[in-house]
Amino acid sequence: MTAANTAPPAFPAGDLCDPEGAHRQLAHWNHRRLAPQAPSADWQADLREEARMRWLEGAWIEGFRAEVTERAHAAPRDVEGFTAWFQDLAASGPGQHDPLFAWLARHAGPDGMNWFLTQEAAGEAGFEDLVALAQVKLPTEAKLELARNYWDEMGRGNEGGMHGPMLERAVRELNLKPTIDGTLWESLALANTLTAFSTTRRYAWHAVGALGVVELTAPGRVAQVAKGLKRLGYPPVVRKYFELHAMLDVKHAEDWIANVLRPLVREDPSRAPLLAEGALMRLICGARCFDAYRAHLWRAPSLRHAAE
Repeated sequence: MTAANTAPPAFPAGDLCDPEGAHRQLAHWNHRRLAPQAPSADWQADLREEARMRWLEGAWIEGFRAEVTERAHAAPRDVEGFTAWFQDLAASGPGQHDPLFAWLARHAGPDGMNWFLTQEAAGEAGFEDLVALAQVKLPTEAKLELARNYWDEMGRGNEGGMHGPMLERAVRELNLKPTIDGTLWESLALANTLTAFSTTRRYAWHAVGALGVVELTAPGRVAQVAKGLKRLGYPPVVRKYFELHAMLDVKHAEDWIANVLRPLVREDPSRAPLLAEGALMRLICGARCFDAYRAHLWRAPSLRHAAE
């Protein structure tokens, strides 16, 4: 082994023993580093911080990859087999059909629904920006589909149709106050994982798998949220984001599979396990969020009984 391979980590590993602290650090760092900025005299200090945070981010992702590698590498590497495996994640993937969403649709009161929406808004990574970052230097067919997806996310050039601001308008209408420090770390971990994938080119295929599985699995969940919002009498401005994605993401998933995943695997079958890792990691992050949400929302006996 070379000296580089045997050298100790450049930064202490203690942060990895505290996932909540690590993800709060990463969430604050992602918020700062992705915001437009002007040149600063502290740019060298910023680079030192970036080196430390990049190490923390990479250590998190690589440890997480080790959890899913066996299942991911069992995914078929031929186009038809991988397509079937990926589509089956909507039924058998981690976190699918979680009872949280039936509860939101049928039983949640305004306080519970508002808490859920606050967590979701605070942990929102910005799907349109993730797609824009992920498409850099991708093969042409996949790049074009991500461009079409991005254009939809941007309201096809109409500010009122942009998806991100729809959620922001819902948050303002309800006077919610999402903050990083007031958000469960599992929600932050989901956003941090997607951000790491889309901003780090060694995880380019992970980003494509993760974003694709969002499109595949989101419609059923957001439809349940929309149902709960309507039951509680929330206005259209609050429901619009969820009602739109319940319909549009079905087509997005079909196009992502046909025009992104299939061509990428056909061109190079060795991408299949990396796409699979990204998809599984995104779903596991979601499942951990749902577990944490239920633990918070169902603490009261009356809520547990309603859920049952």
